[in-house]
Amino acid sequence: MIDFLADWYTWTKSLHIISVTAWMAGLFYLPRLYVYHVEAVEPGSATDAMFQTMERRLLKSIMGPAMMATWVFGLCLVMTPGIVDWGQVWPWTKAVSVLAMTVFHLWLSARAKDFVANRNTRSGRDYRIMNEVPTLLLIVIVFSVVVKF
Repeated sequence: MIDFLADWYTWTKSLHIISVTAWMAGLFYLPRLYVYHVEAVEPGSATDAMFQTMERRLLKSIMGPAMMATWVFGLCLVMTPGIVDWGQVWPWTKAVSVLAMTVFHLWLSARAKDFVANRNTRSGRDYRIMNEVPTLLLIVIVFSVVVKF
């Protein structure tokens, strides 16, 4: 029943890589927007509204669809016969890291809502530190898949 996935493997893998790239771009950029938002923008100002619009559009128009596509194509790859050996460690480290990346995405979404409600309590430093999370997870994911440790 899922043997057709083997025929589509290179297409699925390509679409997965494109989706991951778009998602990662947003995960790298949104925390940086939050840094500028919290450090240089007066709440309630026109600039505040502009930042909220940029953040919302990035989340809803790019990051959300890219995350969903990443999951769909990733699950198709997982279900492709002969691609993943769950007896090895690497699929588990990748899976945990992708779940953590998804939680981070949801955390960023919640922070956008905080800005809209004028209840952000985090500093630019906090967002700079959080900006490193996707990089660390990406390192684990890439080494898991390529080196298969």
